[in-house]
Amino acid sequence: MSTEPSEQVKQDAGTATGRSDPDAEREKQRGALTGRLSRIRHKVMVLSGKGGVGKSTVAVHIARALAEAGRRVGLLDVDVHGPSVPRLLGLEGQGVEVRDETLLPVRVGGLKVISIGFMLPQRDAAVIWRGPMKMNVIRQFLSDVAWGDLYYLIIGSPLGTGDEPLSVAQLVEGADGAVLVTTPQELALADVRKSVNFCRQLGLPVLGVVENMSGFACPRCGEVTDLFGTGGGERMAHEMGVPFLGRVPLDPKVVEAGDAGTPLVRPGAESATAEAFEQVVLPLLAL
Repeated sequence: MSTEPSEQVKQDAGTATGRSDPDAEREKQRGALTGRLSRIRHKVMVLSGKGGVGKSTVAVHIARALAEAGRRVGLLDVDVHGPSVPRLLGLEGQGVEVRDETLLPVRVGGLKVISIGFMLPQRDAAVIWRGPMKMNVIRQFLSDVAWGDLYYLIIGSPLGTGDEPLSVAQLVEGADGAVLVTTPQELALADVRKSVNFCRQLGLPVLGVVENMSGFACPRCGEVTDLFGTGGGERMAHEMGVPFLGRVPLDPKVVEAGDAGTPLVRPGAESATAEAFEQVVLPLLAL
């Protein structure tokens, strides 16, 4: 089954090329995109060449850490086929309000959030789209959403170097750069190196590498076990000549918090993971 998330998305993203004056329409879209992005001071992508390394979790916690630092933050989930940001933020079942042909982001914990997950008729509905349709929806999320004035727009992308990250990199001119997420083992590092080269080919600065799931501290005895090894992300960053932002431990509380929709970076939360993300975002705060 091919899922059409909403009539608004279908009309705006799927029928643009059929209008009577496509050149005028494209110019209108470019103007809207430029106008929206001009009100956002910093645009940061979160990427990885490997699945299962926790990109969405990292994107959510980076956004929350920046918001906790007093910044106005938007979080855009461009993972069309596997949107997990609504679940991670406890927003499943929320819908996007459309007002005067403008999409209003969902607000939570100081964040403005947009995800295709808000537009699916059912949580388990499959989105079966080819590249052009995804490109149009991502353009709409950037140009037709009332982001307002933001310090940061964090853009969480699916794995790899395909349609979604390429679309964002092409649409967001002058982006500050990308944060790359990896786990310590070589299997993940090999694909993340490709993400470094992807960024270089597109002229997108690499802001740094986050080594996720780096060491597991036993909640009972405190002994640290390197289930996936440790230090691989830092070594890879040095080898590739890009900054290293820090290590985030493998923490059972992250799994519990993700399932409950309550990120660990929040007021009053005390954990090694929250402290790690506070350090990870320091270079972003200094942009």
